[in-house]
Amino acid sequence: MDRNTIIAIVLCTIVIIFSTTIQTLFFAPDPTAATETTEEVIADVNDSAAVLTGSENAYGRDFYAVGEDPDSASFTVENEVSRITFNPVGASIDSVLLKEHQTNGEPSELIFKDSDDVNPFMLYAGDDTSNPIDPVFSYTINEMPDRSITQVTFSREFETRDGKKFTINKIYAVPTNDEYMIQLVVNIMTEDGSRIPLSYNGYTYTLGFGPQVGPEFESVGSNYDYRRINYLRDDKGGKSNVRYSSDGVFTYDDYKSDEFIDWISLTGKYFVAIGIPETENAVTKYSATQHTYDSGVSQENYFYFTRESSNESSVTDVYSYYLGPQDKGELDRYDRAEDNVFGLSGHRLKEAMDSSWLWWLEQILKWALTLIYKVIPNYGVAIIILTIIIRVLLHPLSKKGTESTAKMSALTPKMNEIKERYPDDPEKQNMAMAKLYKEEGINPMSSCWPMLIQFPILIAFYGLLNKNIDLRGAMFIPGWITDLSIPETVFTLPFSIPLLGNQIHLLPIIYTLSMIYSMKITQQATSAGQAGTMKFMTYGMPIIFFFVLYNTPSGLLVYWTSTNIISIGTQIYVNKKKGTKFKMELAKEDEEKALAKKKKRRK
Repeated sequence: MDRNTIIAIVLCTIVIIFSTTIQTLFFAPDPTAATETTEEVIADVNDSAAVLTGSENAYGRDFYAVGEDPDSASFTVENEVSRITFNPVGASIDSVLLKEHQTNGEPSELIFKDSDDVNPFMLYAGDDTSNPIDPVFSYTINEMPDRSITQVTFSREFETRDGKKFTINKIYAVPTNDEYMIQLVVNIMTEDGSRIPLSYNGYTYTLGFGPQVGPEFESVGSNYDYRRINYLRDDKGGKSNVRYSSDGVFTYDDYKSDEFIDWISLTGKYFVAIGIPETENAVTKYSATQHTYDSGVSQENYFYFTRESSNESSVTDVYSYYLGPQDKGELDRYDRAEDNVFGLSGHRLKEAMDSSWLWWLEQILKWALTLIYKVIPNYGVAIIILTIIIRVLLHPLSKKGTESTAKMSALTPKMNEIKERYPDDPEKQNMAMAKLYKEEGINPMSSCWPMLIQFPILIAFYGLLNKNIDLRGAMFIPGWITDLSIPETVFTLPFSIPLLGNQIHLLPIIYTLSMIYSMKITQQATSAGQAGTMKFMTYGMPIIFFFVLYNTPSGLLVYWTSTNIISIGTQIYVNKKKGTKFKMELAKEDEEKALAKKKKRRK
């Protein structure tokens, strides 16, 4: 959460007490579980290797790519949800387009890179990530309907300076159904059965992913758009956020086989790339780096898997990569072997999602929002209807607070009398007010209960609407609120306003005015000692929120504005109906007290 949002929440907590939550312990998945599909893919390595010609091209530090370069043209493989563009240069991937998630009317690009950036899924010699192994690989494409996958096999032969030959095979498996997971098998083997010569600093190779998760952006760093690296590692007890050092680089030290990493992810606001090493003990180091530039991709995030050196003549390692939306349903399917073509289970990928401690409430609200949307296919309308439903459900709890406010409004004449009686003595004013409240059975703080009750729901709605991928491109009002996932803009100025920028948003203005009026009618009955505080709550807080929430996604402001308007209507109704009743009761009580005093004087 960005600094401005934290400031807003700190201000809210003046009247609210947070309760702490104890997180449950997680059980680590079994990384040794092999799948039949993976074993079959590995078995095809030798059969799928391409035959190369005999000329030599100088390459790399101590080895060369053998033979003439094959065709280097990129090609695509797609399934129901993704279109993946493979590049024979380095046997890498150029692009991953997500068909069901649009950006400006086109499929969203998961991989965001500049023309000079290294493609994801490049290999590096040893642990040196500065020099990718990028000759052109030959390839074959095999459709395997019995496994529900398309297999793309890349192969290239290399030779060291002292004449030792070895082959690098990279085999991709792409599901033909609606899955966002792919698998990559990295196989390196020598021709004469000797030890693999591709080794530096005690490592055979490094597999990289980067430079960034899309869609395209100009800058990140706020809670409304961000890129974060998360990981799940058994000895760390679950999910943690990577915190970068001051030089922009964060690297984990080597760890032993009993500290097997489950996964590492690059998480954006809506999409996530998760790398999962499936071969136990193969990966001995994982690292994450972040670089910020003034041009090209302004923030680059890479993560790497580094494989230990081997005395064998062949190594074969399996990696799974989830490349898709932050969607609990999609991620959950890799906890159950029967729900995915690779037979993966127990990976707990949903923990790569950014969520608050109220994640369970977010899921309930999302379920309700989706249900309403199925009936009325407009997310803006669905948000308003859900807001109304929530207020109706909370009405019994908030009723006492609104009635207390109405009682205080009815007591205004008596409160004014106290102020006139002690115009220069605030202490006596407060004592008299307290006595009055006690006599009338009023708790002034009870009007805060509705806010306290709604605060967890507000936080959960914030988490849901801020990053709900279903709101991307969702139109509410044509010509005005055309995308609930971003701020609406009524017009753009030729200059920038400090703290606001050059785009004029109407929703924050409507929200601020509704908040001021809601505060005003709720806090209209205050004692003299509370007047300064209530004035700040009525005017100061909404103005602060105006600047904090100015660039908030439209969906959030639709919810908060709707909440304010409903609160205003409820309070006006209670003040009118209950207030009249309380005034009549007070008048009757005053009349009875006057008669009692009159009888007393006669006696």
